[in-house]
Amino acid sequence: MRELLNQIENQLNTKFPGDLLFTELSYDFPVITVKSTAAHKILQFLKEDESFNFHFLTDLTGLQTEDGQNLGVIYHVHNLPKNRRLRVRTFFSIQKPEIETVTDLWLGANWMERETYDFFGVKFLGHPNLVRILNVDEMDIFPLRKEYPLEDQERQDKSDKQFGR
Repeated sequence: MRELLNQIENQLNTKFPGDLLFTELSYDFPVITVKSTAAHKILQFLKEDESFNFHFLTDLTGLQTEDGQNLGVIYHVHNLPKNRRLRVRTFFSIQKPEIETVTDLWLGANWMERETYDFFGVKFLGHPNLVRILNVDEMDIFPLRKEYPLEDQERQDKSDKQFGR
């Protein structure tokens, strides 16, 4: 996997100078972090370049950094014939949670981007139908952001002792 990661790093640094921010092997899984403004063109290159051929989008999801100041999107892409996988991460400010859609590259990204919008509030620019998919339309929050507690703070029927606190 290190060889694949080195090849990706060399190609991206040549073709998109300054847009590749970080590379690592996480439990033998190649991971790259790219600028959010370059994510679409890098994903398109990784999909269309014959030496990489990451033509299948396995998964797409959102995340929020520990400090709560940034949101991000993680893409998992797969080269099926060579059974190679890659994780592509990108981050942007929570104040302007926008990134270009990849539905033009993978039609299957449609529902994944809608889910990420629904739970994290990431706006996928150019998405054909970016509306809530699981939560009610009237909901005005994004429930997986860190500013929303995981449990009801008003509950009277529980004891902290039961939860190891």
